[in-house]
Amino acid sequence: MSSDERLQNPLTDALFEAVLLLKSKEECYRFFEDIATIAEIKALAQRLEVAKMLQKNETYTAIGEATGVSTATISRVKRCLNFGADGYQMILRRLLEQND
Repeated sequence: MSSDERLQNPLTDALFEAVLLLKSKEECYRFFEDIATIAEIKALAQRLEVAKMLQKNETYTAIGEATGVSTATISRVKRCLNFGADGYQMILRRLLEQND
């Protein structure tokens, strides 16, 4: 599945190209701390954790308790896992391969 065309524009392209230039976790911390708020970064990290837990068939209650996110956020991540652009599926697969 392809990405949403509403997201694609020269500014977003430039952002993603910049992210692809990051070479370490430390560089990621430095760049993201400057470009986003701590709350925004934490929200993204929580969503990734929600996706991991949903793939393991964890309950909404367990996910909410572990991550602090609302059921609405869990539902949104689940919808993206099942019907999204396959971005979560792609990265979760790569994370599994990396840990093997």
